[in-house]
Amino acid sequence: MKYVEASKRVFLNTGTRFPREMIWAVGATKLASARANVELGVLDAKIGSAIEEVARELMSGTLDEMVTVDVFQTGSGTGLNMNVNELLAETAAKRAGTKVHPNDHVNMSQSSNDVGPTAVRVAAAVAVKSGLIPSLEKLCSSLSALSKRTSAVYKSGRTHLRDALPVTMGQEFGAYADAFAIDTAAVGQAMRGVLELPIGGTAVGTGLNAPPRFGAMVAAEVARETGLPFKSAKDRFRPTRLLTDVLALSGAVRTTALDLYRLCQDLRLMYSGPATGMGEIDIPTQEEVAGSSIMPGKTNPVTVESALLACAQVIGLDGANTVAASLGEFELAMGVPLLGYNIVLQTKLMSEALRKVASVVVDGVVPMKEKARRYAESSPALITVISPKIGYDKAAEVGKRLAHGSSIRTALKELGYDEAEIGRILNMKELVKAGIPSDKIG
Repeated sequence: MKYVEASKRVFLNTGTRFPREMIWAVGATKLASARANVELGVLDAKIGSAIEEVARELMSGTLDEMVTVDVFQTGSGTGLNMNVNELLAETAAKRAGTKVHPNDHVNMSQSSNDVGPTAVRVAAAVAVKSGLIPSLEKLCSSLSALSKRTSAVYKSGRTHLRDALPVTMGQEFGAYADAFAIDTAAVGQAMRGVLELPIGGTAVGTGLNAPPRFGAMVAAEVARETGLPFKSAKDRFRPTRLLTDVLALSGAVRTTALDLYRLCQDLRLMYSGPATGMGEIDIPTQEEVAGSSIMPGKTNPVTVESALLACAQVIGLDGANTVAASLGEFELAMGVPLLGYNIVLQTKLMSEALRKVASVVVDGVVPMKEKARRYAESSPALITVISPKIGYDKAAEVGKRLAHGSSIRTALKELGYDEAEIGRILNMKELVKAGIPSDKIG
């Protein structure tokens, strides 16, 4: 493969190879193109059949070791396109017993400028459908179930990491269930944006040297292969020169990473201890591996911390994608290879992190009910309950006493409330709902 050998001298040689999803997407594009060209009568059926057969092998993964061009290559993705063109041509020629040319036959009716941007979108959409959406749905389901089974677990709320009014553990986890449901919808919406393919636009979007029906036929074939409603772009100039629809998908994945990061931070704090931290939950699965190489019996939130690292990477990749999507002028999107690599990596990282947090962590959370309730009843913020009766300033003075160790019950007695009234004030079931509890006391 002459082009591939030459590329090693002029591209970067970092050892960064395209992921399986991108190779699959290019293979699917080549398979669909060969079929369309044969049907349109511009490609010999025998040659087309041979190309299609080898493209199917490429899609299966058996030829991955032959796709050797570096991700850090020419920005239009010509390196990847020509690597595949040469691979398919050489292999197809041996199978068919006739000459198969990488440009004249495999790349017929195409250009790197429409193949690369097409493959990026196909790879991204397939990765979202097969991995990210199911993982998001699993976490939403797990969080909703956890929210229900902890709906009567009362605990201290915290703002600025300081004691605040009581909440239920179920309310906290329910907030995350709602957030990830919104993320799922946002990812789905963003994915729909990448379903319009520029294939058929050839070099600049005009479609020169391609039959007019070629793009629509290739998109239809790719749709059949993936089960996703890909279609030819209404304006092929747009997805040829702009990658902002892919960037929007990257942004939706980044937002999901931010929500997962926040959830993992809270889980890590709630699991802290067991003796000197919050210790509001136990996560038994985290005991399956040694938490410390020197402290016997110590268990750490290893799955949670693994997910935090994945989130950090996803957020960083979105920053790189912002720059990559900006690269190019006029009729060229110059960040194709990098954006293709990154969006697939982001999707895979998030899919795995979401799935593991759901199945290994959230599904196994055990609430420490008694400790959580004790924290709830110890919060100085409970004086907020009676502040509408005694006024903010007086309540603040009482709050200071509580902060210095006085119990809420003692403080309420000093204010003249009897045991029955104190019991009504400290009714946790009422304190975690909307309303004004002080209206029910004298």
